[in-house]
Amino acid sequence: MKLQRKNRLRATALGALAVSGALVLTACGSDDNTKETGSGDSSAAASSIKCDDAKGQILAAGSSAQKNAMDLWVKNFQQACAGVEINYQPIGSGGGITKFTQGQVAFAGSDSALKPEEVTASEEVCKGGKGINLPMVGGPVAIGFNVPGVDSLVLDGPTLAKIFDSKITKWNDAAISKLNPDAKLPATAIQAFHRSDESGTTQNLNKYLKAAAPADWKYDDSSKSWEAKGGQAASGSSGVASSVKDTEGAIGYFELSYATASNLTTVKVDTGAGAPVEATTENASKAIAAAKVKGTGNDLALELDYATKAEGAYPIILVTYEIACDKGNKAETLPSVKAFLNYTVSEEGQKVLSDAGYAPLPTEIAAKVREIVPTLS
Repeated sequence: MKLQRKNRLRATALGALAVSGALVLTACGSDDNTKETGSGDSSAAASSIKCDDAKGQILAAGSSAQKNAMDLWVKNFQQACAGVEINYQPIGSGGGITKFTQGQVAFAGSDSALKPEEVTASEEVCKGGKGINLPMVGGPVAIGFNVPGVDSLVLDGPTLAKIFDSKITKWNDAAISKLNPDAKLPATAIQAFHRSDESGTTQNLNKYLKAAAPADWKYDDSSKSWEAKGGQAASGSSGVASSVKDTEGAIGYFELSYATASNLTTVKVDTGAGAPVEATTENASKAIAAAKVKGTGNDLALELDYATKAEGAYPIILVTYEIACDKGNKAETLPSVKAFLNYTVSEEGQKVLSDAGYAPLPTEIAAKVREIVPTLS
């Protein structure tokens, strides 16, 4: 219990650092949009945000997983670059990709790479080119719970699969008790919440459950829609987190930043390693660092290892991609899109992620993205 309080205090402190970091970074605009701007803090390095020819309004939409990161990025970028407005709508990965392939947004955010048919659809919008996946932010998909009297909870893949498939319905079930011999588990009914919208977060949880509990999770792990039986639906990661917080006996999945913001306790996952693994940015980074690029050319779609048993590697992870045209971007929005993405993948843009509950990209992958963004045309 003392450790749990310590973790909560640490999460609160990190949230405060994220806010204060954003204020420091945004305290200094620049009248010269072609120059680097100062950080407003004499002890900090100069800001690396370069506005180049960015101007006007940029519409973007998609993943709600990256909303809190996007909020920080947009605030910092707009403060540095006068006359630019980045309007990002966190409507879910599926909705973002649909808007992108219909030409309604300059780029989309998705927690899963484009499917072949979506790449084909993008060719109608990206004249002479196609949509590509640019990894931008990673992090753990936390499993938050609300069980009065239980301050620490360990679950494994098979048990999570049965909970989310309505096969385990009481908190004092034998399978949960076996993993938590010292916990006083009540006979409270389990209220499992899932996303109502098409979501890359759902897809990544599907992939984890399929990898970690293939005998218990029979659903399509490529689907962004929830297919398991029973449970209750809520819109967006914020909706699931809010529902878990307000419902006794609840459990649900969402990005760590939502758990931190709602002060929700999260599950430690028994992966088969020496000790259960907590959902932290550091532990997610250990798993994401093992990712391999499966895309070709300028497409950087990644293959993640959801069944990892590496010590300290949190397995329920996601990487959010910014989906953009490699060629055929609209001339009026291209300079702003490139300037903004150049910032988000820069060392400064990635640095703000840890304080906001996200995992920065592995160094090698970030370096590849930094090479590609300037080539967008």
